[in-house]
Formats: sequence, C-alpha cells, structure tokens
Amino acid sequence: MKKHGGAPIVDRRHHQRAGHSRTHRRHALHVHHALGAGACARNVDTVSTTRLKQVLNSGVQNLSRMLAFLGTTTVSSSRRSRVQQFCGHLTGSRVSVFASGFLSRDPSQLQRSRHERVNGTLVRAYARQRLALTRLCVTSTPAQTSTVGTLDEHKAPPAEKQRVRIQRLFEEAAHFLQPANSFVVIKGWVRTVRDQKQFAFVQVNDGSNVSGIQVVVDSSVPSFDKVASLATGCSIAVSGYVRKSPGAKQPIEVQATSVELLGPVASNYPLQKKRHSFEFLRTIAHLRPRTNSFAAVARVRSALAAATHAFFQSRGFIYLHSPIITASDCEGAGEMFRVTTLPPGATEEQADFFGQRASLTVSGQLSAEAYACAMGDVYTFGPTFRAENSNTKRHLAEFWMIEPEMAFASRDDAMKNAEEYVKHGVSFLLETRMEDLQFFDQFIEKGLVRKLEQVRDLAFARVSYTEAIEILSKATEKFEFTPEWGSDLQTEHERYLAERHFQRPVFVFNYPACIKAFYMRVNDTEPTTDGRRTVAAFDLLVPGIGELIGGSQREERYDVLCSRMQELGLSKEQYWWYLDLRRYGTVPHAGYGLGFERYVQFCTGMENIRDVIPFPRYPGHCEF
Repeated sequence: MKKHGGAPIVDRRHHQRAGHSRTHRRHALHVHHALGAGACARNVDTVSTTRLKQVLNSGVQNLSRMLAFLGTTTVSSSRRSRVQQFCGHLTGSRVSVFASGFLSRDPSQLQRSRHERVNGTLVRAYARQRLALTRLCVTSTPAQTSTVGTLDEHKAPPAEKQRVRIQRLFEEAAHFLQPANSFVVIKGWVRTVRDQKQFAFVQVNDGSNVSGIQVVVDSSVPSFDKVASLATGCSIAVSGYVRKSPGAKQPIEVQATSVELLGPVASNYPLQKKRHSFEFLRTIAHLRPRTNSFAAVARVRSALAAATHAFFQSRGFIYLHSPIITASDCEGAGEMFRVTTLPPGATEEQADFFGQRASLTVSGQLSAEAYACAMGDVYTFGPTFRAENSNTKRHLAEFWMIEPEMAFASRDDAMKNAEEYVKHGVSFLLETRMEDLQFFDQFIEKGLVRKLEQVRDLAFARVSYTEAIEILSKATEKFEFTPEWGSDLQTEHERYLAERHFQRPVFVFNYPACIKAFYMRVNDTEPTTDGRRTVAAFDLLVPGIGELIGGSQREERYDVLCSRMQELGLSKEQYWWYLDLRRYGTVPHAGYGLGFERYVQFCTGMENIRDVIPFPRYPGHCEF
C-alpha cells in the first residue's frame, strides 16, 4: 500500500498476485479508507457518517472477509469505544477491541519515530495525540481474522463486558486463560477478605458453585484503600483478568483492575465467618441460601428437577399440570387443608365459593390417570399438601411430588420405570454437580458419593411383602415395632431392609389390601390362604431414608373398584368421574409417586427434610 495525497490506497499488485477480482480490490479500498489501515493509519474518530454509508453501500457485506484479504489490520484511535461502535455497525457482529500499543511480532524491533513498521507495514504515529493502535477481532468469524503481536492487557480493558458466572470460569478455564478472552466481569457477595497491605485477597461467591473464586487486588487498583473494609455479605462487582492461580486450592483466580461496592451490609449481619446450626438457619430462611450447605442443596434440587423433566420428556411422557384445589381425597385419609371463603363458624358448604367442600390436593394421581387413559404416558410435578400434625424429620405440610402414570402398563412396568428414573437423576448429579456432592460427602454424610455410584451401578433388589416380614422376623435387630403380617412397615423396618440386609435400594411389592388405598389393583393370581388378600402395590426403600417411592398397578375393573370403595366407606357419587374411566374404554395402567424432598435428602445426605426445601411449611411455622 502506498501513500498518495495523504490518503491510503490499496497496493493492487498484492491483490493481483493473490488472484483477487477487481470487485474485491475495490471493496478492500473502501475498507482501507474507512479503517485507516496501512501506510497512513487514519484516526477512526474522523470517519464521517457519509464515509460509513459509502462503505456499506459499496457492497462490503462481511468485514472479516475483507480483513482476510488485507492481512493484519490496525486502527489508530484515542477512543476505543468509537472504534468498537463503528466496526459493530459495519459488520453487524460483536467486535472486541483490545488496546495493545504498537503491534509487532518482535516489539524490540520497533523504533519510536515518526513512522513505525508493524509486521512489515509502515504505520504513521501521531505525535500530538496519545493514540493506541488497536487490534480488531470479529468474534463471529475469528478464523478469518489475522492477528499478530502481544497485548498489554492492563492498560485499557475491553469495554461493556457482561457478567460471567463463576462456575463457568472454572468449566471453561482454558478458554478464559487465553489473552483475548481473559478479561471478565464477575459480581457476587464477599465471603472473606485478607488484607496484606500491598495487596488483598477477596473470596467472592455468586451462588453458581461452592468455592467461589479468589480475587487478587493490588495497590494499583483505584479503590484498593476501600477493599480492606469490605465486610462479609456485601455485594461487589469485579473487573479483571483470569490468571492461573499459584495456590493448590483452585486452578484460576481473578487479577482485579477495578472493584465496585454495589451493596453494603449492616453490622448486625447474622451470617458471619463461622458455622451456624441448621436450627438457627431455619429462623433466617431468607438468608440461609447464602451459606455453602443451602446453596449446594438448591443447586442439587435444581439439577434433579431438570433431570426429572429430561427423563420423562425423552420417553414421550406428557407433562400435566394437575389442579391444586380439589374436592377429591386421593388417599382417603381426610388429612387435608380446607379451602373456603366462608366466615368462621359457617357450616353451609353449598354457600361456599365452589358450592362444595374443597381442599388443597394431596396428590395429582387421579387427574393423571384421566389423562393417561387418553394420551398414554403422563407425569405431574408440583406441590402437594397434607395437614398431618407431625414434627418429624421426614414430614412437611407442603412438599413436591413427581407422579407418572402409564397406560397399558403393569406393576412391574412401573417398578422398572421408577428404577430407571432414580438412576437417571443420580447419574445426572454425578456428571454435573460433583463439586456439590463432594461438599456433602465431606461435611454432611461420609461416603455419599460412593453410595450414589452404587445406586447408579447396581440393580435394585426385589422382595415381596410376605418375604420381607419373614426377613424382619428372623433379624437379630431389636425393633421398637414388632413386624407382623398385615401391619405397615415402619421406618426402622424399611431402613433395615435397605441398609443392613440388601445394602442397596429394594422394592417391596404385593402389600396387604387392608393397609393400602382403594385404587390399587387387587391381586387375583396370588394364593390368599388364611384370608390374606394383597394388592399390586410396591414401595422403593433406600438407605438413609426408607420409603422413597410408593406406587401400584391401578384397579381398572369397574366392579372390583366399586367393591373396594364400599369397603373403605367412600362415596361413588363423589368419584363419579373417576369411575367413568373404568366404564369407557378402561385399560390396565400403573403409576407411582416420588416425594421430591426425600429424593433431594437421599442425594445430599441432609438429615432433616425441612432443610431441602427453600421455605419449609410444618406445624406452627409458615413464615417467609
């Protein structure tokens, strides 16, 4: 390229040798005029709107393609934001502009004179302005953009960077350690600050991982004098460069160029740098997700929810939103929260909002059966409510249930699906949330990761209820409740079977009809000696929890279902629509229900179910 009349022109011989067409040479000329690249590097601040329109109208559709013709392109400007904005308009893509001083393969070859050579190209330096040569990187087509030289990143970082989650920095560490990608902005809450006079270490966590990331702030940062006064819990924004960490605890850290206080914290902030009991943290449930334990629980819960939908959707199940308010009692227990608009003391249910007694649902199963008998396989995933006055570690008044229903399916089909689902969720956690699981393994339940790996790898055991009673009767363990046929299994019985006898998850099936719900199919092929009658029901028992899943094949025979309802004193008029499913094209179908909080408990080792739901509801507690 030669200088002629103070304006840059294209060296046509370069393009002729490269085989470029006359049109390409004309396009390259416009790019040179607009960017000011070459023998007389032109200040982009002076590019007029007319020139921009000329470039766009000339047919230059892809600046990166032209840059490939021109080789390395440099732009001189005292305002990088103007360069970035101009090139963004020109290319229609995001353009990153990095300040670098003079670019060269060997910076020592540069002579600070009126004219500088950059990679064999003569570039004029402006003496009266403090200019910086910049490199353009069109991120949509990086392979077509040639780059040379070294970057002095600390002089002027890229503008208008969006926040990056800390977890992503660790997952894509190799990407962010590259010079072109190393400048980041993180925002989060301060965990600790260590002041070393000339520099400080700030541990920042944004909730995306357990450990957060270490931010190194040296005395050259403008706000360094305020960093030492940052308190635990305050929120900050940090701009800086990702660097390899010399420490062994984490592979990377952030070398800060600026630290901005976003939200200060009062002196009475209840979460200081010490361990707090879970009982105390329940009293400040709005702040407890800022602790490692509850943040990890939230991430595991979110991952299991995502795995739930992925599992059923991948198998063709339809996601059903079952009603929260209902007039049906699925379990027949009657322990339901009533929904009413009547004033206290009123008893006329016909004058109530719905014209009949209404309650919060205890299960979405009956609704799911209706849709399964029309659409095949469906599942519900939503909140359910039970008004049990229980203060145990295993019960909540409000909890979430996953309830799949499968048409043309048997009890064994439902058991198979349940095993696959549990294994899928555990495998997903081991693949995506290992840091959280290792945290729980270290501080909550020793051997948790190994337990989950066994759940993933080993087949679940299967035993009939009658055989389970025999096993319990022969056990040397002393139980508080004596196991006997016809009584429900207690938690101590369930845990013995899963933890001591089988040492893995186990299905117990074919329970006595007298202890199960009316909708479970009565077994007609099993001997009923001594008047024992069983139903095609099953429970999945897991170590540390006991019952995780309860399910059955549903009673599809109209007359048998009516007989069972009569035995339990249930009104056929109240369940008329449920009986219609057996009158109009009935099919064998089966399903189960999984208490989501117990699943989270099992996967985290958390002892109390109140600590695996964001805001627990139990007798006497409905705050937040």
